[in-house]
Amino acid sequence: MSDVLASSNEGTPGERQPPSPLAARLVPYVFARNGQILVAHQRAEGIEVWISDRTSQAALAEVARNFGALTAVRLPADELAQAINQAYERNDGSAAQVVGEVEGEVDLSRLMQDIPEVEDLLESEDDAPIIRMINALLTQAAREHASDIHIEPFENASVVRFRVDGTLRDVVRPKKALHGALISRIKIMAQLDIAEKRLPQDGRITLRVGGRAVDVRVSTLPTGHGERAVLRLLEKDAQHLNLEALGMGPDTLGKFDKLISRPHGIVLVTGPTGSGKTTTLYASLSRLETATTNIMTVEDPIEYDLPGIGQTQVNERIGMTFARALRSILRQDPDIIMIGEIRDLETAQIAVQASLTGHLVLATLHTNDAASAVTRLTDMGVEPYLLASSLLGVLAQRLVRRLCPVCKEERVEEGRAQWHPVGCDKCARSGYSGRRGVYELLTIDDAIRTMIHHNAADAEILAAGRAQGMRTLREDAERWLSSGLTSLEEVIRVTGGV
Repeated sequence: MSDVLASSNEGTPGERQPPSPLAARLVPYVFARNGQILVAHQRAEGIEVWISDRTSQAALAEVARNFGALTAVRLPADELAQAINQAYERNDGSAAQVVGEVEGEVDLSRLMQDIPEVEDLLESEDDAPIIRMINALLTQAAREHASDIHIEPFENASVVRFRVDGTLRDVVRPKKALHGALISRIKIMAQLDIAEKRLPQDGRITLRVGGRAVDVRVSTLPTGHGERAVLRLLEKDAQHLNLEALGMGPDTLGKFDKLISRPHGIVLVTGPTGSGKTTTLYASLSRLETATTNIMTVEDPIEYDLPGIGQTQVNERIGMTFARALRSILRQDPDIIMIGEIRDLETAQIAVQASLTGHLVLATLHTNDAASAVTRLTDMGVEPYLLASSLLGVLAQRLVRRLCPVCKEERVEEGRAQWHPVGCDKCARSGYSGRRGVYELLTIDDAIRTMIHHNAADAEILAAGRAQGMRTLREDAERWLSSGLTSLEEVIRVTGGV
């Protein structure tokens, strides 16, 4: 922090007067606590800030940027922490509240209009309205089972959108002047650098919404009109994970259960981003016996807490990659290993070697269908003969939206009853509510194993799978069409009609 202090006059502890609560509240409590900086006094010649050896240089720079001339007084760290708490004390305790619970219905549009306009969070005397706004957004997102919250700046507006059932929709348009304060508050909650607005940042918030533990992954990105933020909501409760509830058919489930009950080999779950691959793996692990087996995972991030299972978080910034974590896990005497995603050759090779040395490996891979998973791994550099020896099966999947049971409409078209979305208040006018899975399970028998060994094309492997009775994604989706759970338009959108 020498560059900031070079332009200030550092005071001494002996000259101190008790901090002014009004001066302290020139910056939010959480900013002061996390940055270990206290605005103690505001005078005509400038402000006096109290700092310690633990003070964040970014926090000090942000205060200097907003208030100009300052005098810094250095205190012992524990004394500064106590002074911060005393300066922000209130009878209602609201200054120290980071995230409170907002119950019941909240009118977001009205709340946005009630919040005073501020250009920056540090310029607000009291950031409680911003806290209320974020609480309302998080609560409504959890209530509507949104997977992501997008907060996006444009030239003349700021837009908040929720991703619900895989599709984005506008929720509210805050005043443009509130956008900077909203992003700053989110950064503070995620312990990001609020002074850095030129580079992308990633962080995490752990909180409770509506009585449920929720892990929020935060990503910020600078754009031409300001920073945008995307918050991914991950519920930590895994009790609802169930393959039947996710929509897997009884025949597919029976075959899949046999695969994950094998003592060694690789089982892959494939599909694009957001197709529910990781949820399927979690549900698979919940079906396995944890009392007599050592099950370990490598994930980025850990999305659900699973009792009885050792879960490891990848952290690329400190060199904790999938490959490095896997090498360490193999020294922990595992029976079953789950890999959040096979991204590179090194991870793929370790997974293959682990399966060949007596471990069952469950992993996800980004491919469009089951047969192309083989080509994807060989293109990475995995030897076909090793893959042929280790691969047990590939489950490709997609998620189709369920028609809203309140407003869906049946029409007879071309001699066949078809259900269509309409839209009502219950489904936020989308016509859909919730999602179910469609699956394509390729089990590797001797014939397909020989084809993999000889580097067969995707089409040949697909034909062999169809010959053994495999249903394609489109064919599996027929059961949801015939039951009226989804629409033909939705099936074509998700599966491409293939």
